[in-house]
Amino acid sequence: MNYLKTVNWLFNQLPIYQSQGKSAYKKDLSNTLLLADYLKNPENNFKSIHVGGTNGKGSCSHMLASVLQEAGYKVGLYTSPHLKDYRERIKIDGKDISKQFIMEFVKKHKAFFEENSLSFFEMTVGLAFEYFAKEKVDIAIIEVGLGGRLDSTNIIIPELSVITNIGLDHVQFLGNTLPKIAFEKAGIIKQNIPVVIGETHDETEAIFHKKAKEQKSKIYFADQIVNKVLDSDLKGSYQDNNIKTVMKSIEVLKASGFNISNKVLKSGLLNVVKNTNLIGRWQLLGENPKIVCDTAHNKEGLTYTMRQLKDECLADIHIVFGVVSDKDLEKIIDILPKSAKYYLCKPNVLRGLDTEKLARVFEDNKYKYKVYNSVEKAYLAAKSNANQKDCIYIGGSTFVVAEIL
Repeated sequence: MNYLKTVNWLFNQLPIYQSQGKSAYKKDLSNTLLLADYLKNPENNFKSIHVGGTNGKGSCSHMLASVLQEAGYKVGLYTSPHLKDYRERIKIDGKDISKQFIMEFVKKHKAFFEENSLSFFEMTVGLAFEYFAKEKVDIAIIEVGLGGRLDSTNIIIPELSVITNIGLDHVQFLGNTLPKIAFEKAGIIKQNIPVVIGETHDETEAIFHKKAKEQKSKIYFADQIVNKVLDSDLKGSYQDNNIKTVMKSIEVLKASGFNISNKVLKSGLLNVVKNTNLIGRWQLLGENPKIVCDTAHNKEGLTYTMRQLKDECLADIHIVFGVVSDKDLEKIIDILPKSAKYYLCKPNVLRGLDTEKLARVFEDNKYKYKVYNSVEKAYLAAKSNANQKDCIYIGGSTFVVAEIL
C-alpha cells in the first residue's frame, strides 16, 4: 500500500473517536499492553513527559517540546487530533514522521493489528512509541488522547506528569462532574514521579493531593507558585496559565538533571510555532479584516477565546461556527457574544452536528445567524460581509478549523 492507502486503512479499519465519538472509546488498556509487549515495549527506551488535562494540553505539549529543543535535546512529540495530515500527530524536533516509516510499520504489523482488533488510537500510539525508540529521542512529550487513567498513552513511566486543568468535556466517557473527571485525569500520576497541576480548582484540588499522596509523588500547583508570566509566540491571554504550567514543569525537570537555562526557556516559549510547526491556536490568518481561528471547543476553552476576541476586536465580530453532535450547546451558547454575526456550518465528519439543529439553538436564544451548507461557504460569506476594521473568528470544533487551514 502507498501512503494514502495506508492512512485510509488506519482510518477505516476500526471506529476512531475523532470521527465517530463514543463508539470508538475503549475503557481498557489490555490491547495497548498487548501491542506494547508485541513491539518489545519501545516506550521503555526513551524518557518522556506525560501531559493531560481538559484544555491547554496541546499548547503545553508544544511549548515543552520547543523549550527542550532549544536546550539541544532531540525531542519527540505525540499529540492528537491532527488538523490536516495524520503525520502531524508524531514529530521529532518539529518534523513530521516520514510517510515511509508509517507504511513500513503498518505493512509489517498489519496481520497482528487485524488479528487483535486494535483501534486506530492504539495502533497510532504504538507507531509513535516505536518511532521515538528507533530514532533514539532524548525525550518525548506524550499528550493524553482522552481522559488519562485508561488512555492508551498511559503505559509510560514519565520523568514528569502534567495536568493542565479540569473542565466539563467528554462527560459521556469521563463523568459528569469535575471531581469525576479529575479522578480520570489523575490516573496519569505515577509512583514517585512528580506532577505539575496547571490550575487550582476547589472541587478538584483534594483529588489531586490524594492521588499524589497515594503514589508518593511530589505535587506542584503552577498557578499558586508562578507569578511572572514570560512572553510566548502563542498569542491570547488564555495562554498565561499554560505558560505558568510550562515554566513550573521546566523548573522540576531542571531539578532532576535537565540542562535548561533561563535564556533557553525564554527563547523556547517565543519560538513554539517555528520549532514545532503548531497550527490552530489563536492563529492569525489575515488582516483588514482580522481573521483568527482557534480549536477551542468546550465551555472552558471557548470562554477564554471569546474573552480574547472581545478584547481584541472593537468593531463588528463575524463568527464561522460549527460543532460536533455530542456537544452540549446549552452549556456554551451563553459564552458566545450576542452582538456577533454567526455563519453556521457543519464540519465534514460523521460527528458533525446538522446545521438545522445548530440553528434551532441559535434561534431559541435570539442570536443573529445564517446557515451555510459547508464550512468554506460560511467562511467566504463572512469574508464578504466583514469590513476592514471587523474581526472574523473561525471555531467551535477542531474540524471546522481544519477545513479552513
